[in-house]
Amino acid sequence: MSSKIKVGVLGATGMVGQRYIKLLEDHPWFEVTYVAASPRSAGKAYKDAVANRWLIGAEIPAGVQNLIVEDANDASKAIGKCQFVFSALEMGKEEIKALEAAYAAEGIPVVSNASANRWTEDVPMLIPEINYAHLDVIAEQKKHHGWDKGFIAVKPNCSLQTYMMPIFALQQAGYPIKRMVVTTLQATSGAGYPGVPSFDMIDNIVPYIGGEEEKTEKECLKILGKVEGGKIVNAAGPLVSATCTRVPVIDGHTATVSLEFDLPEDKKPSLEEIEKVWTSFTSVPQELNLPSAPVHPIVVRHEENRPQPRRDRETEKGMACVIGRLRECPVFDVKFVALSHNTKRGAAMGGILNAELLKAKGFFG
Repeated sequence: MSSKIKVGVLGATGMVGQRYIKLLEDHPWFEVTYVAASPRSAGKAYKDAVANRWLIGAEIPAGVQNLIVEDANDASKAIGKCQFVFSALEMGKEEIKALEAAYAAEGIPVVSNASANRWTEDVPMLIPEINYAHLDVIAEQKKHHGWDKGFIAVKPNCSLQTYMMPIFALQQAGYPIKRMVVTTLQATSGAGYPGVPSFDMIDNIVPYIGGEEEKTEKECLKILGKVEGGKIVNAAGPLVSATCTRVPVIDGHTATVSLEFDLPEDKKPSLEEIEKVWTSFTSVPQELNLPSAPVHPIVVRHEENRPQPRRDRETEKGMACVIGRLRECPVFDVKFVALSHNTKRGAAMGGILNAELLKAKGFFG
C-alpha cells in the first residue's frame, strides 16, 4: 500500500486541474486518489470526461485514467477518499468561496488556485519563499469557523510570481522600496481554455486584462503584510502602478519593472549589490528541501536580450524567477525584466509547493 498522502483535485477536467494531475503523477509525497468536476462530468471515468480535451500534451497518468469523476459541488463525496484537495474550480467567486468552505467544514483542507479567497483576511495567500509566516493565521481561521482539521490556503495571481521574490529579497536585505511601475506581458495560457480568441492574439497585443491591474497593485501588499490580531494586515507599501497586457506567447509571463528605493541616496544599493542579493537568496522551501522548490529561486542572466519565454521559462523546472537587463533607471533608481512560468510557478506547481510547505509544517497530520 502506498505511504503517500491521498489528495483530490477539484475542477479536475479544466486546464489547471489537468496540469495538477500531470505534475502530481510521480510526486514523492502526494498521490491523486479523488477527482471532481461539474455535474456534466460526474459519473464518468476521468479519461472519458476529458476525452478530446486533454490539453497537457502527454498521456493521462495511468493511476488517474479510471478514477470516477465526482460532483465537485458535493463536498461529502471526498470524505475518506483524500486527506486534502487542490482547488482549480472554475465558477463564480461567491460559489467558489462557499464550496471551498464546505470542504474545509468537512475536515478536508483546501489548497486553492482560485482567486475567491485571496482577500479573505484569515486566509494565507502564499508564496512560500516570502510569507511562510502567514501559516500562523490558519489556527485563527479554524477557530473562527469552528473547523477541526479543515482550512483554506490560496496562491496569488500568476503575474505576481514574476517579480515578487526579487522585490522581497531586496526588502529583506535592508533595501525598502518606495514605489514601482510594472508592465506585465502575460501569456495566453493565463486566460485558460479556450482563452483569448486567435483573431485577437495573432499579430496583436491586447493592452487590457480584466481585473489584473488591481490584483497586481494590491495582492503584493497582503503577501508582504503581517499576521496581527488573528488576521493578515496588509503592508503599507510599496506603491505600485501596473499595466497588464496579453501577448502572443503560450507560456511564461514577463514583467518590466522600474523601482525607487525608500532610502537616502548614499544608502541605495549598487547594481552589483542588488545582483548579489538576488543570486544568494534562499528561503524556507530550500531549507526544507521541498520537492518542488527551486534550488535557485532567483536566476540572473547577463545577456542583453534575456530573459525570453521560450528560452528561460523552464529554468529550475519552471519554478524560478529569471531576471535580466538590470540597469539604472533615469526616472526611478533601477529597472529590470523578469520572467516566470505562469502555469507552473504561477499556477499548479506553485499550488503543489504550497501543499508541500503545509505538509512539512504538520498541517496535514
